[in-house]
Amino acid sequence: QVQLVESGGGPVQAGGSLRLSCAASGGQFSRLTLGWFRQAPGKEREFVAGINRSGGTTYSVESGKGRFTISRDNDKKTVYLQINNLKPADTGRYYCAAKSTIITAPIPTTPEYSYWGQGTQVTVSS
Repeated sequence: QVQLVESGGGPVQAGGSLRLSCAASGGQFSRLTLGWFRQAPGKEREFVAGINRSGGTTYSVESGKGRFTISRDNDKKTVYLQINNLKPADTGRYYCAAKSTIITAPIPTTPEYSYWGQGTQVTVSS
């Protein structure tokens, strides 16, 4: 069983930056594919970014425009999401997700992950 705990969210002004962290415990971190999702008020949870066991990454169309960077540190059992030039539209609850996969598996962009954290709230004011 894998437990995920997100941190790093908070209120921020537009144009600012945040680095979200997700610390994992239990399981074998290096065998996990990891993802970040976002859920804005009144909207469905949406994929933001994912990273596979080899460090390969994939982003949504919006997050792939350069403001978001996902990374992982296997020694610290932590996955990060760096968000720069924050916009009010980035407001939402950010969730970390994990799934045990083979090393060649594609990164899921839908909520088919096995493990989820409780989320960390990001609120961007204009």
